[in-house]
Amino acid sequence: MTVVNGLRRKKLGECLLEAKLITNYQLVEALRIQKETGKKLGQILTEKKLISEEVLDNVLSQQMGVPHVWLRKGLIDPEIVHIIPKEKAVLHRVIPMFKIKNKLTLAVADPQAIFVFDTLAQMTGCEINQVVCRSADIIEAIEENYKEKQEDVQVDDFLSDLEESDLQLMENPLEKDYQSITGLGEDSPIINLVNMIILKAVHDRASDIHLEPERNKFRVRYRIDGVLYQTMTPRVDLFPAVISRLKIMANLDIAERRQPQDGRIQVKAEGRMIDLRFSSLPGVLGEKVVLRILDTNKAMLDLNQLGFQTEQLTQFKKILGNSYGLILVTGPTGSGKTTTLYAALNLLNTLEKNIITIEDPVEYHMEIINQMQTNAAIDLTFARILKHTLRQDPDIIMVGEIRDKETAEIAIQASLTGHLVLSTLHTNDCPGAITRLVNMGVEPCMISSSLIGIMAQRLIRQICPECKTLYYPHKNVLKSLGVDPEENKGYQLAKGEGCPVCYDSGYKGRVGVYELLEINSDYQNLILEEADVTRIRKLMEQNGIKTLRSEGLQKVRERLSTLEEVNRALFVED
Repeated sequence: MTVVNGLRRKKLGECLLEAKLITNYQLVEALRIQKETGKKLGQILTEKKLISEEVLDNVLSQQMGVPHVWLRKGLIDPEIVHIIPKEKAVLHRVIPMFKIKNKLTLAVADPQAIFVFDTLAQMTGCEINQVVCRSADIIEAIEENYKEKQEDVQVDDFLSDLEESDLQLMENPLEKDYQSITGLGEDSPIINLVNMIILKAVHDRASDIHLEPERNKFRVRYRIDGVLYQTMTPRVDLFPAVISRLKIMANLDIAERRQPQDGRIQVKAEGRMIDLRFSSLPGVLGEKVVLRILDTNKAMLDLNQLGFQTEQLTQFKKILGNSYGLILVTGPTGSGKTTTLYAALNLLNTLEKNIITIEDPVEYHMEIINQMQTNAAIDLTFARILKHTLRQDPDIIMVGEIRDKETAEIAIQASLTGHLVLSTLHTNDCPGAITRLVNMGVEPCMISSSLIGIMAQRLIRQICPECKTLYYPHKNVLKSLGVDPEENKGYQLAKGEGCPVCYDSGYKGRVGVYELLEINSDYQNLILEEADVTRIRKLMEQNGIKTLRSEGLQKVRERLSTLEEVNRALFVED
């Protein structure tokens, strides 16, 4: 429930139902997709063409009591747009329209982002008046009104203090062929530009590098703490040479531009080995390339550092201490499941145990552990490798992901015959993992006999320590956190103001929130009865098991994160 000025504000779904713009079935289906994908409800409905963007804007306008306008030339004063930096305008999808005395009229795509407007009010020193506009119109207006001169990329300016040894390509036998094909020397600005892109990404803790061509430039974006940030827009004529350089580094065919390509680059940066997974995809304007950065030295492979509450950590270690059984880690893509499994294996890893992993792909290499990689091209699937793994006298088996009934049944059989099996599922919470296995066609009796623990998890961004500040929240915010505002007068929360260190986001680094379910006889009986998610969740509540949301709110009370970030990460409908 959302409260504004002490009154309950109807949710978007309720407003659309009352206006008879969607049916109840369509709303239920859209909310299901929202839980799986994390997209906003309005975005889902427009993508499925159930409502138009114009209808959505009008409903949001009525819901929030904010006027709706059409952006057109003459409505925006180009002299005052720079009161908000372009990076923040793009990030939050807003653009200043005009300013009268101390009141700034702001075109916004999402009128529900109250925290954003509070931050912008503090930044500008103005009172913010919102008007709702289409997201596409705002982005177009930003490009038109922020007249920033696109300078040619001068790599030497970026690399004035970069030594030759700062980035070193490892095991690249085709380097000479590349130079003869492209005519570039060791001092080529293209080589320096590629080096700089990789070095900056490693330095800024990015997990992915995106290189995307446009008509007049190409865009370089880094994914940091789960969010993409634009870092530079070099001239588009440099793009083919940059992609060719990367392909040679990955030992790929630079002449092939019509087919997707995958490869691996290994470099030495900042004194340590870095693995880069290269992936290209042909598009209308050229190839889009993504580099996944695998930095083993920065991977947190210690369970004690992943954000567990003390009680949860003790319980999880107890479950891992079983000699056999199935343990599942659940959550959407990017929620840190693989990191948790690696940390668990790191805890269990000894010379006395034979540990085998089956992954797609192998992300981090670990000593003593035998790691296998799937290969669809030769039908080397999870299920096929798992069958042969059982003949290798394993003590512990880690299956990267259970995707089908065959893999699930073999994993369960392995856990029933004296092996500890760890794996992941793409479900939102602990009860969902049980129903997912049942929906795959696995017999409830097999699930009940083998399953010993389930852990659901998410990653939430932490407040940047460089720009962290305290503030007094509204009493309704305190109530949503379970804090009595009358008994806790002067209670403060924290937020990030935004600074160059955190790309003006207010966040730096991430921490996990967890929901841990240890399977006992009560849950086994529910599994045998094929109970639905509601009954399993009710039993968890009766047993006092902390949910993902309660754990997230605890991080807010501890001033590690914000309520807005918890709602974003846990897919809460605004």
